[in-house]
Amino acid sequence: MNIPGTPTLDQLRLFLAIVDCGSFAAAGRRLNRAVSVVSYGIANLEAQLGVPLFDRAGTRRPTLTEAGRAVLAEARAVAQGVDGLRATVKGLLDGLEAEVNLAVDVMLPAPRLGRVLRDFAAAFPTVTLRLHVEALGAVTALVLDGKAVIGISGPLAIGTAEIEAVAAGLVAMVPVAAPDHPLARMAPIAPGATRDHVQLVLTDRSPLTTGRDFSVMSPRTWRLADLGAKHALLREGIGWGNMPLGLIEPDLVAGTLVRLELPEQTGGLYRFSGIWRRDVPPGPAAGWLLRQFIERGRQDGDTPGMADV
Repeated sequence: MNIPGTPTLDQLRLFLAIVDCGSFAAAGRRLNRAVSVVSYGIANLEAQLGVPLFDRAGTRRPTLTEAGRAVLAEARAVAQGVDGLRATVKGLLDGLEAEVNLAVDVMLPAPRLGRVLRDFAAAFPTVTLRLHVEALGAVTALVLDGKAVIGISGPLAIGTAEIEAVAAGLVAMVPVAAPDHPLARMAPIAPGATRDHVQLVLTDRSPLTTGRDFSVMSPRTWRLADLGAKHALLREGIGWGNMPLGLIEPDLVAGTLVRLELPEQTGGLYRFSGIWRRDVPPGPAAGWLLRQFIERGRQDGDTPGMADV
């Protein structure tokens, strides 16, 4: 049985430099080594592996053999893995977190979340992110329990003793229903009419919201923990409910949902807060992430005539 030896990282880097530069001489110039040293290193690598990596016959330009092509992908993976390891350790030595756990409210606009996390990935390529998307008090509960170091919470975080909170924007919430829903066909909507129809209500299993309702106007409710499911049921005409205006604007334009002009409530402002535990301040990466949400939230403007939900 033929058992290949274990090449060194230096030998693999020599091999990759030759492939990338196109010649032994060019690889030597890149690595500031003599051509003889490069040739000797590759000869040792081939001896270690037991296969020729370059076909040197009949050409001044080294050409990868079939074995060389097979080894190339693995060599790149090893080199990149070592580079990633070194970058991660450097970050740790500099005080950078290895991982950031982030909890966000399901009402946070998805485009904003995507842009912030894209920038985070570019700024902190060695930091792993764990994202939790939750409703209502579950965001604050994750931060309190230490399962998330920072959160972008709805208004429930305000007043929690162990939590520090900074304003991080808002979304407008508006009541909507499918165009064939009885409330959508009622003009004007009579006071108290919402009590006769099923209201779709977002809920969660957090102890912070046990027994509490938010903007519930009907005794007939269907309770859902998923905003996407609520959106789908609204479009099917199963009930009426409050939704983030930015999320359902395409539906309002297309006519798949209509905004309800309720005499009791025409909508409200759902305010976000960047939160963290007072005794566990965010590290460099988490702090950067938190500041991004806060800065972008400052661009949100209040909607005239709407009170806070």
